[in-house]
Amino acid sequence: MISKREYRRKRQADWTRFEALIHKVDSKGWKKLSGNDASQFSQLFREVCHDLSIVRTRDWGAGLTSYLNELVTKGHNIFYKAPPTRSHDFFAFLSRGFPRIFRRNIGFFITAAVMFFLPLGITWVVVQNRTELATRILPVQQLDQMEDMYAESSFEDFGSSRAAMGGFYIMNNVGIALRCFAMGVLLGTGTVYLLLTNGIVIGATIGYLVGKGHGENILSFVVSHGSFELTAIAVAGGAGLMLGEAIVHPGRRTRLDSLRTRGLEAVQIAGGAAVMLVVAAMIEAFWSPAPIADQIKYAAGGMLWLLVILYLTLAGRGEEVA
Repeated sequence: MISKREYRRKRQADWTRFEALIHKVDSKGWKKLSGNDASQFSQLFREVCHDLSIVRTRDWGAGLTSYLNELVTKGHNIFYKAPPTRSHDFFAFLSRGFPRIFRRNIGFFITAAVMFFLPLGITWVVVQNRTELATRILPVQQLDQMEDMYAESSFEDFGSSRAAMGGFYIMNNVGIALRCFAMGVLLGTGTVYLLLTNGIVIGATIGYLVGKGHGENILSFVVSHGSFELTAIAVAGGAGLMLGEAIVHPGRRTRLDSLRTRGLEAVQIAGGAAVMLVVAAMIEAFWSPAPIADQIKYAAGGMLWLLVILYLTLAGRGEEVA
């Protein structure tokens, strides 16, 4: 049987190498290890575990047992350490994953944006010049409430319950986006309907208020959160169109397989849109109604629109693989 001294002399080089790899991971992290180092770490960890078992079985002393036990403990903590936290994954998705998936499917977004923003703009212009037409789209009572809300005398009180309004905006806005997405399973027709109708309703509301002389109040109010909110509705609509396209044009897959494959990216895009709408709700509750000069709100709104555009077009681009 091999002696303790011979065994230690035979295995010491591997123990020293494993100790050096542990120090390297501790100081630089896993990502800095080469492929060869990572492979060696895994192999040496198993070997050191076996060595510890042998040393304990043969009762070769507390000193050697303690040394190997410490190596195994450190190696175990590194090898089986917890993966990145969910919050880390979430922020990684928002900062890189979502905008990359969005750009891969930007054609659906462009189609949804046309269906949403075109009727919004047309209705806005038409109703602004003929405010009576708004009653064909929205109930008179609702129009009166909106006019009172944005009237000069009451606008300053609009943000009095901001926290409660923030919760309401989140539920309302995210609900609209998720409906735009989910209705895509109706061959995309449900998404198209919601994009068109929401565009018409929003356009009629703004056009009516501007036509009634409340333009400064409504425009300074929506300019900031509108960057996230309106864009996100179109983004969610694009995700809904993806679902419809997966069902109508499954290619060589079955419709169910096509829906599963395309549906995963569609869900991710809809999730990103939902987060954008949460941001919009916070801005709408805490910034938009604040008693701040309109010029400042317009400047902030312009920067937020630019931020949204840059985020969707540039975020994560450096890590994309052609």
